[in-house]
Amino acid sequence: MATSTSHATFGSLQSSYLNKRSPFHKGAAIIFMTKFGKATSFDTRLAYSRRYGSIRVFSSASPVIDPLQLLSNGTSDATRKKSSESALILIRHGESSWNEKNLFTGCVDVPLTQKGVAEAIEAGKRIKNIPVDIIFSSHLIRAQMTAMLAMSQHRRKKVPVIEHNESSRAQEWSEIFSEETKKQSIPVITAWQLNERMYGELQGLNKQETAQKFGTEKVHEWRRSYDVPPPNGESLEMCAKRAVAYFKDRIEPQLMNGKNVLIAAHGNSLRSIIMYLDKLTSEQVINLELSTGIPMLYIFKDGRFIRRGSPPGPTEASVYAFSKKLAQYRQNLDNMML
Repeated sequence: MATSTSHATFGSLQSSYLNKRSPFHKGAAIIFMTKFGKATSFDTRLAYSRRYGSIRVFSSASPVIDPLQLLSNGTSDATRKKSSESALILIRHGESSWNEKNLFTGCVDVPLTQKGVAEAIEAGKRIKNIPVDIIFSSHLIRAQMTAMLAMSQHRRKKVPVIEHNESSRAQEWSEIFSEETKKQSIPVITAWQLNERMYGELQGLNKQETAQKFGTEKVHEWRRSYDVPPPNGESLEMCAKRAVAYFKDRIEPQLMNGKNVLIAAHGNSLRSIIMYLDKLTSEQVINLELSTGIPMLYIFKDGRFIRRGSPPGPTEASVYAFSKKLAQYRQNLDNMML
């Protein structure tokens, strides 16, 4: 929230309330209007309840409210646990330079094209109203670029920060010493298990030329079968084994703890995870196609993953809320931007 807006709002309230011996603190710099319950304390936070909600005033040293916090106002721990749900967003990276050239990419680390950058930004616009607490990405730059560019469009404006845990020195040198800065950051965990499947001796080869050399049927078998790997490469089955194991071990516990997760990865690692989420068979998953830069939303609730499809684009006329909690989160964001 811009400071100038806050000051202007505060000025408009002074004549109405301060002249009536209102308890508002004159040094307040941030004012937040909400319809989600009355304030319950008057220590450093003062509130004036009205017919249409409450006006909350914070001292200039108080942090800006996270809309996620408002979802739990006036709600008991038992109720929150019963109604708890988490958002899971999957994004295949935007177009890479080797996608553009029609080359087998696999685990070769190539960047996005200009089109890929635009796709990542568009993906960010589609998810800008969905909460994100933690990001998981592969080790490959095209997936990491996609996550960073997408989050640049999010309305919370938190900064994604890649965690470096490869050595004690890397951890020490990348440590953040400001608690307030940490609150305005989103941790990004990178994992090789989320990498694209390794295409072995096909990596760097032109797909059309490879089909002409080895035959269309053989190349199709390498690319689209479940358990047949390319020469010295991985099959989808092998890719799924590592990707799903990592999801169960590292990502699913975050969702169980109420964290909202974004995964930026690759066609085959994400197909593997979707196979697990949607309980697809090996025959079904080989026909699953994922477009570059199109996010897919799941809701994790009561131990189940519920697919909600792809959020609409910013120019599409559609209701953005896919659950009551996400609808309330967006409403809180709208109120914060007033």
